[in-house]
Amino acid sequence: MLLDFDRLGWWRWWLGGVAALAGLFLLLPVVFIVALSFGSSRWMQFPPPKWTTRWYEELFADPRWIEAALTSAKIGVLVTVLSVVIGGLAALALTRWRFRGREVLRALFLTPMVLPVVVFAVAVYALFLRIGLGGTLAGFVIAHLVLAVPFSVMAISGALETFDPAIEDAAILCGATPWQARLRVTLPAIRHGVFSAALFSFLVSWDEVVVAIFMASPTLQTLPVRIWATLRQDLTPVIAAASTLLIGVTVLLMIGAALLRKGATK
Repeated sequence: MLLDFDRLGWWRWWLGGVAALAGLFLLLPVVFIVALSFGSSRWMQFPPPKWTTRWYEELFADPRWIEAALTSAKIGVLVTVLSVVIGGLAALALTRWRFRGREVLRALFLTPMVLPVVVFAVAVYALFLRIGLGGTLAGFVIAHLVLAVPFSVMAISGALETFDPAIEDAAILCGATPWQARLRVTLPAIRHGVFSAALFSFLVSWDEVVVAIFMASPTLQTLPVRIWATLRQDLTPVIAAASTLLIGVTVLLMIGAALLRKGATK
């Protein structure tokens, strides 16, 4: 049941104030990190005595940071493509077909969302050491894929449930094969769900650090792992600059998603 804020009187101002304070509390650490990335002090002094872009220059001049960022992007793109394909097929099966154990399978797909990530990380680390996937690109992609697929299943399933299957059946009656109807009729109609699945799959991989720490090797590190490793050795503002880059990509993707969603609803 949705609240009618016009009938709440002065309570709506109180609720609005609480919401604003909660948002400020969540965003303040992010603003703090961004400010430190432009500060002139080497010891992350706040407020910064002066403003500078020196730490960004050091960040982009260090090939280790660039390689870590490119590794994160490469893994994120691979995870996104595989997650959308696997999650789309799974969502299609879960929403269109009735079979024994369907709800159990749905719960199985969503298990990684409720399983403590450190438990999953330890399990994957132990398994991948035995089969030779530890510290490899394939191991990274598979581990992140397990975490990303539930988001694809949820997003695409929600889109499929709002799509009328009769439209797909009409395309088949007009001569299209079942898969042609799904690709040319159903897929464009649920593109908002597919895009949401792709966006969240990429962000799950791009921001993930716990599993990545277990999967990393001296020659293969993602950007969050590089930030974590540097933080343990030296408290340099370059870490704040790298964190700002990580946050910036996430924010840009979310803004792009909001603009596309707004354009789709017009």
